[in-house]
Amino acid sequence: MAPAVAKPGEMHAGNLVLYTDQQPVRSDLLGALQGIAPCTVLGASETPPPGPHRALVVDLDLLQPSPLTGLRAIIANAPGLPRVFLMRSMGQRSLSAARGLGSRLCLPAETPVDTIVAALRTQIGSAERERLKPGPSPVARAAGATGAVIADLFDAARRSGAVDAARIDEGLEPVIEAVGVGGLGSWLATVRAYDDATYQHCLLVTGLAAAFAIDLGFSVADRQQLVRAALVHDVGKARIPLEILNKPGPLDTHERAVMREHAAVGHAILIQAGGFDEPVLTVVRHHHEMLDGTGYPDGLRGDSIPDIVRLITICDVYAALVERRPYRAPLPAVAAMGILRGMEGKLDSILVHAFARAVEGS
Repeated sequence: MAPAVAKPGEMHAGNLVLYTDQQPVRSDLLGALQGIAPCTVLGASETPPPGPHRALVVDLDLLQPSPLTGLRAIIANAPGLPRVFLMRSMGQRSLSAARGLGSRLCLPAETPVDTIVAALRTQIGSAERERLKPGPSPVARAAGATGAVIADLFDAARRSGAVDAARIDEGLEPVIEAVGVGGLGSWLATVRAYDDATYQHCLLVTGLAAAFAIDLGFSVADRQQLVRAALVHDVGKARIPLEILNKPGPLDTHERAVMREHAAVGHAILIQAGGFDEPVLTVVRHHHEMLDGTGYPDGLRGDSIPDIVRLITICDVYAALVERRPYRAPLPAVAAMGILRGMEGKLDSILVHAFARAVEGS
């Protein structure tokens, strides 16, 4: 390791952290970063010493299997940390992996170091200005915490299938408390700012499920189970090709068929991972089933569809209507509820009525 690199025990506020799998470390990059502040170099899974840190540079091949525990820890502990990702590929898979890690700016790895430094200095200046502003609202902090859980969920499902049920549970209380205290409207407005459509949708469904459970007077355990099911309901989309998942327009017949595979795929991922109870597994597989048997993947109908599935299906349909899409604006709440009420025979009309009360009263 270059002598100029700070040893872990010498870390102090204002140091940079460089995560890299390049050995030896790129001397041009390291020298340029040292011009900003002392720099600690870490491998993909190494844990950084306690912060605060000044900025983060990620120079890793994100498509190679790695737990990235240290990198995830520093991002989770400092969500506003300035960061630049140096990408070996600017393809959709690599960019999606970077988004899942909270990327702020992705640059090709061959970008001149003076450009990298200029971009990093700009982020550091912006972060300093933000630091002087009032902190994020409790709802924004909760959305960030739950969004990080969803990002980890999709990353694990995409790479290895080793989904950690305990990590999922870390996202439950933040959303339940945020919706209970701040209201559903604030939650929906906050999570619509997410650029990634899949993460935005999962956060919307999770918040709607929390509001529904609170309004129905569920016990703490039942609230957590419903929100847990909502949080993981679309995990199978981690295995759907990105050109279909992120298509900026309606899907064609073939693409719809591929997209429909996500329910069964997600079910299989969570069974393989272990740690999820049967009601949650049932939601993941059956949240697109309809009471009249026209849903998928198994064409269930009527009493064969459990209540927890019916609840999440209503939240899922409503979220799809009110979320922001590249090719259409979100529907107003009144219009979205009108569509749900018009799906009598497909959705549980008694639960739709209760859902309307939960949404309209929040």
